[in-house]
Amino acid sequence: MSAENKPISVLEIMEVLPHRYPFLLVDRILEFDLDNLFIKAIKNVTINEPYFVGHFPEYPVMPGVLIIEAIAQIGAFLLTQKVKLDTKKYTVFFAGIDEAKFRKPVLPGDQIVFEIKGLHFKKTIGKIHGIAKVDDEVAVEATLLAVAKKIKD
Repeated sequence: MSAENKPISVLEIMEVLPHRYPFLLVDRILEFDLDNLFIKAIKNVTINEPYFVGHFPEYPVMPGVLIIEAIAQIGAFLLTQKVKLDTKKYTVFFAGIDEAKFRKPVLPGDQIVFEIKGLHFKKTIGKIHGIAKVDDEVAVEATLLAVAKKIKD
């Protein structure tokens, strides 16, 4: 794992998160500050994404729920690091969502910059607030709850 405040590659992210193509929605972590519970990450959106085939062929728009999922994945990364979860035995599941707002469509060619702030972490539960921006404009924001569950002994 990279040291804090150094970029974290997708290969290092995959050491922590169980997601894989086509459902890993984080390409790189740019900033990681465990003391302040903050992560800044990116997702490069390309026309080759499988969901654009049907959402929508005439006007391809990234589904908002997938942007929420990306926020959740980054939040899960933060939770695993903060509470020092053994990701070989535990995985983090999405448990709740509050105050979701969809402000701007995300299109092929956009780069989403995520800013995730940890609000509360305790044992295997975490609450975060995430903002997804494109060109410095908020596209999506939400407050999410996650819980880590043991999947293997």
